[in-house]
Amino acid sequence: MKRTCRYLPLLVLSLACIPYAGAQSSVDFQLGFGTAHDKSTGAGIESDLNSPNAFGVCAISSSPTCKQTPSLSGFFLGFGADIMLSKHFGVGGEASVTPVKRDYGPLQFRQTFYDFNAILAPVNEKKVAVQLQGGIGGAKTGFSFTSSGCVGTAVCSTSSQPVGSSNHFQIHAGVGIQVYINEHVFIRPQFDLHYVPSFTDQFGSNVSPGAMVYIGYTIGDR
Repeated sequence: MKRTCRYLPLLVLSLACIPYAGAQSSVDFQLGFGTAHDKSTGAGIESDLNSPNAFGVCAISSSPTCKQTPSLSGFFLGFGADIMLSKHFGVGGEASVTPVKRDYGPLQFRQTFYDFNAILAPVNEKKVAVQLQGGIGGAKTGFSFTSSGCVGTAVCSTSSQPVGSSNHFQIHAGVGIQVYINEHVFIRPQFDLHYVPSFTDQFGSNVSPGAMVYIGYTIGDR
């Protein structure tokens, strides 16, 4: 439910865009894939559940059960919508998430970025458009712990329990080149930069660069 509420503004934006599609404006809907990167903090987390310091900060060099925190990388799934209020100016929103959890020491995590942007299109022609984006949003790192257990040798089960999340404000900037395959369908490679204050609580830098390739559909008059 919390994840649905987080993306609700993006859904509202998408629905609000539709009435404008025929009034000297255009609406884009897109789905994409890509990645985002950040380095590791270099810190360690104690993975021994019997230790008094379980899940606490530890020194990797002094404990064989101390696991290093990871860097941010891997596959991201993205989606979004935007409306061009005129040929060169518009607004939009995007979200990207790691669909598969990754290890964070003895824990697992899922990373999400979401943002709402002003859009400048200095080039907007029939076959190609250039988009410059700038806006604000948030970054969420959600953590969970997976445990396994057996009753004798007959029944074994694995369960994942959420153990908390870290939410941060972010400033987003992006640039993309939108190439039209036909009148409505486009492909847009896009480079993104996320500046997330206090992101160093989870990763090694407050700046996380990324890249996406969107496939989308345009409604309305370009």
